[in-house]
Amino acid sequence: MTRPITPTASEDRSATGTFTQTPPAAIYEMRMLSTAAEREEAAALIQDRQRWLTLRGLPVPTRADIPAQFREAQAMPAGLFEDGRLLACMIPEHDPDLGWGHGPCLFLHSVHTLPGQSDDITRLITLWASDFAARVDLPVVRAETLARHALEVEPLAAVLRRLIETGWDVHGSGPGRDGDRAARLELPAEPRPGLSTLISCQVHAPHPAPSDRSNA
Repeated sequence: MTRPITPTASEDRSATGTFTQTPPAAIYEMRMLSTAAEREEAAALIQDRQRWLTLRGLPVPTRADIPAQFREAQAMPAGLFEDGRLLACMIPEHDPDLGWGHGPCLFLHSVHTLPGQSDDITRLITLWASDFAARVDLPVVRAETLARHALEVEPLAAVLRRLIETGWDVHGSGPGRDGDRAARLELPAEPRPGLSTLISCQVHAPHPAPSDRSNA
């Protein structure tokens, strides 16, 4: 899936004999899913991911129709692309009171990745999310992953270990945004000035969501 990053750039000689560099195009693109076709593509990716999880005995949401959430006109989903291919989708939100954790955050709601390639894609999402949170003046990123059993039980334990290796902290478990029990994840915001050479970003700064939930 991944390709080596090549920092070379084309050079043009001006009339004065100086050189100007054209920045290399980013390999990946994170942008809003603005058309009905893109939202439908995201819904199909989610359905494929859920089938993949089910075949491996892993949990899928039971209390919410996640594909339908991405089709809703008021939703503001975003997608990670490589050469026009959708690798992951999510709904970035500015949440002032998630119900766990302290203070406002960038909440990544309903993150779904292309089946079979989640580790590499998760690393890219982690880099982008920490940088994006810093740029929209939010101190942390939070997310949730389904946890039907204790966090120490496989295969969830292996998933959490990989997330911890990429920089996420685990803050226990409890009711998630969509009603299912979930492991609670937190990632510090961190500016990454050079990230644009790897991932270009055209995601809108999310508006604060209403503070009317109590998931603690």
